[in-house]
Amino acid sequence: MESTATSELDERLPGRRWTVRLDPAGGGSASVRVSCSRPACAPQQFPAAAAGRAAAVAHLKAHLRAAPAPRSEAYCACRAEECRLHTQPTGSRPAAPWRCGGPVVLAVVHDRQGRWWQVMECCTRCAAAHPAAKVVATAPASSGPGRAAGSGAASGPGARAASGGGAAVGRPVGGAVGAPQFSDRSPSQGTVAREVPAPRSAPVRRRPRYGKIAQRTVPQDLRPVALRDELVELGDLFRAYQRSGEPDLMELAELHSRKAKAFVTWAEVTGDARLRLEAERAEQAAAAALVQYQFRTGVTGEGQEPLVKRLLTGSAQQHARDILDHVAGHPPLPGPEARLFAVMLTLRTVLTGTGNLVGQDVTSLPLRDPADLIGRLVACGWLTIPGTPDEVLASRPEAPTRITVPSLVPGDEGSGPFTFGRKTRPKISGWAQKVVGEKKLRKRGTAAGTRLLALALALGSTADGRIGHEGGGLGLAGLASWCAVDPADMAALVEQLESARWLADAEVTGGHLTGRLDERLLPLTCPLAVPRSPAA
Repeated sequence: MESTATSELDERLPGRRWTVRLDPAGGGSASVRVSCSRPACAPQQFPAAAAGRAAAVAHLKAHLRAAPAPRSEAYCACRAEECRLHTQPTGSRPAAPWRCGGPVVLAVVHDRQGRWWQVMECCTRCAAAHPAAKVVATAPASSGPGRAAGSGAASGPGARAASGGGAAVGRPVGGAVGAPQFSDRSPSQGTVAREVPAPRSAPVRRRPRYGKIAQRTVPQDLRPVALRDELVELGDLFRAYQRSGEPDLMELAELHSRKAKAFVTWAEVTGDARLRLEAERAEQAAAAALVQYQFRTGVTGEGQEPLVKRLLTGSAQQHARDILDHVAGHPPLPGPEARLFAVMLTLRTVLTGTGNLVGQDVTSLPLRDPADLIGRLVACGWLTIPGTPDEVLASRPEAPTRITVPSLVPGDEGSGPFTFGRKTRPKISGWAQKVVGEKKLRKRGTAAGTRLLALALALGSTADGRIGHEGGGLGLAGLASWCAVDPADMAALVEQLESARWLADAEVTGGHLTGRLDERLLPLTCPLAVPRSPAA
């Protein structure tokens, strides 16, 4: 009989199972990676946990829509673990796998933190034993007579035959494989198809939850029970947050705030003054995490000033984008050095077409031959100077050179390409000078193309420094066109900004540059309000 039971289990199909996971991408960023245990599914990366969680759920739903219905001839997917996934061991004895029973279903199980989702083909009893299981499909009735849906119909102590060919205790010998056998019928009657009663579910004993939080063990007899469950859950959430590696400051602030409230209640119930001190420390930690979040994102409460004081605010940020768009659309000469010099001269002459220039303004830029460049700009008619290029380079602040850009001179109607206020122009010019002449860029001796890329990223990042609208990145083709370099040279420019600690977690994939600007550069940025940038 033992060989008969074994052959019955062997001919049945193992239940299907696959898992979709949400893991941190690493590198200290907020990016996450969505992976699926199915071989045909390639991992995907997303800039934030919210976007990754939505993509993971959508990926799981797509699998469920495409997956075939559960098979009535399959046994539980959790049988490989002897049902230990959901059945707690009693004493020193292991969980009993023969308790499986009922129709085969397709169930979805997930963890409390939303880090993984698992689909299992199992019996209804196993699905009911999972606290978080949700049944999405049930197998149709089996055509075979009395074939059990669970995995335990062919295993257990009653399936072992006595030696010498005798009948097992409580089990008759003979009958077709898979047909139910009863002790009150002869073997010849055992093959008659009869309705098998559904197995009764075993009672679930609920034990008090055990947990620790802040190096304290939560008493199992703590009352009210809701307080004990809250403390145990908070301890689990704090440990999960530490393992995740995601710097989600808003989540951390919320956890500390919940901890402060729970510890205040705990102190009132037990009269322990040390718990109240722990609650005060949790309140301080929640406030500190919230301040860090506000500093990184620039988001503050209503009526409060932003924590990141940016050099350009309001409409000046959009005017800066318009000016750089104008230079990119009307380049006087090819090459990154000519483009950078044209940007700086345009910012000085943008309203009236005229402005003052001294030699130090030119020599501070990374130009190999500034005199030759000035001469070429004059020769093509884009720039007009009263003397020679050498005289411009020799001019001092007390006697600056008056330069003119004819294309910016207002027409007969008295208006030029730009009409913003006169106080705005020096603000934009000063901002560009600080970005281009930033200390680490100067110390690294970065070239003109790298400084142009720094300008583009300062204008094309979010409030917390992520590149592109909502951190989605900027197109390499647009950035290369703006920096006046070949697209193949963009990787070298990105490496220079990384070495100068301008960029962190930079990745060039799929024709896009993603990453995050260093926190010290947030005052120099102009956050994107709409998906538009000079390099988009």
